[in-house]
Amino acid sequence: MASWLYNTLLGGDNPTPGAIRLPDSASAPSSTAPPPYTRTKSPRPRAPLSLPALNALRGKRVILASASPRRKQLLSQIGLTDIEVIPSRFAENLDKSHYTPFEYVLATATNKCADVYKTEIDNEALGEPAIVIAADTVIVTYDGEIMEKPRSEEGHLAMLKTLRDGMPHKVYTAVVAMVPLETVVHPGYAQESHVEETVVEFDKMVTDDLLEAYVKTREGADKAGGYAIQGTGSILVKRIEGTFDNVVGLPLRGTLRVIEKAMSAEEMQEEEEEEDPDQLTGEAL
Repeated sequence: MASWLYNTLLGGDNPTPGAIRLPDSASAPSSTAPPPYTRTKSPRPRAPLSLPALNALRGKRVILASASPRRKQLLSQIGLTDIEVIPSRFAENLDKSHYTPFEYVLATATNKCADVYKTEIDNEALGEPAIVIAADTVIVTYDGEIMEKPRSEEGHLAMLKTLRDGMPHKVYTAVVAMVPLETVVHPGYAQESHVEETVVEFDKMVTDDLLEAYVKTREGADKAGGYAIQGTGSILVKRIEGTFDNVVGLPLRGTLRVIEKAMSAEEMQEEEEEEDPDQLTGEAL
């Protein structure tokens, strides 16, 4: 009996006492089996930010008054993925001598937003937008010169040399949002804005050859200041002080605050009307 039990547990007719019989190749685990901890299911999609202002915009017309793919991508990071891109036709030719850099970038962004808003508010086919968002970015040198997009290869190279050879420069981005109001109170829409500043320092060890090679890539040809910090242009930068996404072209925290303020403006307007007896009396008359 003991011999039968021994053979049954360990297998074989005459196993070596004290030995454990290994499984035959037929019963061995398949080499195609996934290793331990391997993910076998697709990852769950990331849920968007669930905030009242953003939730109120889902399924509605959200217009970005800019052709910048970078700004559209940044907006998608806070959950605004269904965006209509309608570039502004504003000429962006304000006289810089009449503005500080802060005022200039804000005025440009405001005009861009208003241009698209006025066009789309009476769109009979698609209906009025839920919100129009516009932005503008400029570079300001250490001596106050406002730089926008380079207009030629030679100008592009000169622009980058100025940024390298001078003191750290500043990047200003203005964000403006307009939301139509249901009330008839002038001007009929809510407008909110934000201007963000980031300090950027180029590496003075960057050579002329490297600057020329970067210009040839044309990566920065359509960007204020002539470089893209989120791309190859990062090799020109030594440090930044402030938000990275502002240099890319859209400060997300500031943009979210603008959206939340604009979307809550109508509710605040209604509350003010209820608390203003003179206005109510005027309406009754």
